[in-house]
Amino acid sequence: MAETIFSKIIKREIPADIVYETDTVLAFRDINPQAPVHILIIPKIEIPKVTEIDGKKHSQLLGDLFDAANKLAKEMKIEKDGFRLVLNCGDNGGQEVYHLHMHLLGGRQMKWPPG
Repeated sequence: MAETIFSKIIKREIPADIVYETDTVLAFRDINPQAPVHILIIPKIEIPKVTEIDGKKHSQLLGDLFDAANKLAKEMKIEKDGFRLVLNCGDNGGQEVYHLHMHLLGGRQMKWPPG
């Protein structure tokens, strides 16, 4: 599998506005924000897309991703008014980078359906 831009950010080969990091998770501001708060939360291991998650093998990592989202929502002061978490999967799902990632979006009213 080809190296992604997210792999390069993890290795610090490409700069990013990193806002959160643990041993398993990295979070940084999206370079093309779709809301006042738009943060990408990624695992530090290579999982290309949602369909490649193994619930038993990756359960702790998934918990780490959601813990990061909750901590960041609180830190960004969007937890009370609400926010959206998005995981895209595959071309028709809007996935552009094939490294599992969660979008944390907030700071404005979200619309439904999203598109």
